[in-house]
Amino acid sequence: MKKHGINRKNQLLILVLLVGLVGTAYEAYQTHKIGKVNRALRSGEVINDEAYPFHKKFSDAYQQGKTGNFKHAVQGFGQTLEFANKKGEKSFEVSQIQKSQIHYNIGNSLFHSGLQRLVTTDGTIQEEAKFDYLQAKASYEQALKLDPTSRAAKFNLSLLLGVIPSNIKTVPQDPSGMEISNLPQGLP
Repeated sequence: MKKHGINRKNQLLILVLLVGLVGTAYEAYQTHKIGKVNRALRSGEVINDEAYPFHKKFSDAYQQGKTGNFKHAVQGFGQTLEFANKKGEKSFEVSQIQKSQIHYNIGNSLFHSGLQRLVTTDGTIQEEAKFDYLQAKASYEQALKLDPTSRAAKFNLSLLLGVIPSNIKTVPQDPSGMEISNLPQGLP
């Protein structure tokens, strides 16, 4: 009778051991997978793993900016920011610091874009560059609002403010879409 009780205890312990081994193998697989994504992020590679849509979008936008395609980089970071602001998306929570880094990268892309089209033939700043500079300034300020300790955002904002004239203004937009009288345009 005593021997039968020992067998039950052994069976239970073997079952607990097997469950523990399966759990350990699963955690090792997840750790390896996360490590692979982290290495790709550190090296600036594009992530192709659909299990990490936020990181995939961020790395794609970063790569676009790295190759000089600043318009697409800004769009990609904007989409990343939209994803970050969604609630309950696969229980993925984006911290304020990560949102600050997205705004910082948007500012960098806009700043670079403005520098590419810096001046016209008569030496004045192009309208597209002015717009990019003002948007970059707003992005850096938003990054600092979310993370006031971001030294990189502070430095780039001060650099941007040193590049753009203090009296920068954009040309008024084409008023063709505005109302001419008190009557609204279009069909009711």
